[in-house]
Amino acid sequence: MEITWLKDFAARWLKAEEQRRLPHAVLIAGPPGVGKRAAAAWMVGRKLSASGELVPGYPYERPLHPDLHWLERLEDKTSLLIDQVRELVHDLALTSHSGRGKAAVIDEAQLLTRQAANSLLKTLEEPRGDTLLVLVTDRKGELPATIFSRCQRIEIRVPPERSAIEWLDGLRPGKPWAEALRRAGHAPIAAIKALERLDSAETLKSDLSAIAAGTVSPVEAAERWVKSDAAFALDWLAEEVQQLARNRVGGAPSGSIPANSVLQRMDTRNVFCYLDQINRLRSRPEGTFNAQVALEGLLIDWACGLETVNRDGAPPAMMLARSRPGAE
Repeated sequence: MEITWLKDFAARWLKAEEQRRLPHAVLIAGPPGVGKRAAAAWMVGRKLSASGELVPGYPYERPLHPDLHWLERLEDKTSLLIDQVRELVHDLALTSHSGRGKAAVIDEAQLLTRQAANSLLKTLEEPRGDTLLVLVTDRKGELPATIFSRCQRIEIRVPPERSAIEWLDGLRPGKPWAEALRRAGHAPIAAIKALERLDSAETLKSDLSAIAAGTVSPVEAAERWVKSDAAFALDWLAEEVQQLARNRVGGAPSGSIPANSVLQRMDTRNVFCYLDQINRLRSRPEGTFNAQVALEGLLIDWACGLETVNRDGAPPAMMLARSRPGAE
């Protein structure tokens, strides 16, 4: 199924391809769930096999080709390492099997260590032979300036809500896509996964209300949230607290967060500090902090009406997450 909001991007790429003016190094940036990796797979697929597809599709598959190197974080690591980049550079220097050149995708490029990034610079500036390098990132602000400046940048943004819902309805008609999109930050592909988690969101909302009422232990709830999906729980909590913060400033009701005495006594400044605390945790790669302990800290803060949120320095949940074994 064509990813319709990528049609303009694809048309520009095809025009450059026709004019033989393709760049050798590209950085695809944008929020999670907008089709960046599908776009990357489409680009290298056309490069290596002259694929007939005119627009990236969903679901996408990585092309299987001897001239393609897809570099990603190893399962037990939190960064892209210099040895991985050295292997990539060596592979790109070899003769093309098909005669169509070489291609590489570097996924989560913001995770390149300084040494890995430095070892990539010469290849980005002067790739050997007919080479296409595609870097993909969800957080372009974390890329070294030296990498950022050596790539042609392609920004993929979330489409208008109506277009996104039309596309999602074509994929699976009759589903509550508007709510799923809201949960996914309005990114359509992320909304597909978010749809499966709407029931989970109801459980999280119920837990948050019970914690505030004192009928559920924050530790007990945190254990449940981690077993379900800690990353989703943090994303959901961030969305709810962000809405709470907006409503506090605008004087509106609290939204889907259940109203109770704990909510009423929360200081608005603490709500913003709490949101910052959640977002700091969300920005850290999975495995670099103890999710169980971090969620315990967040939910204990919630049970206390955010009175324990630290407005200066590292938030308590962050300090707790670093204080237990397995946090780093």
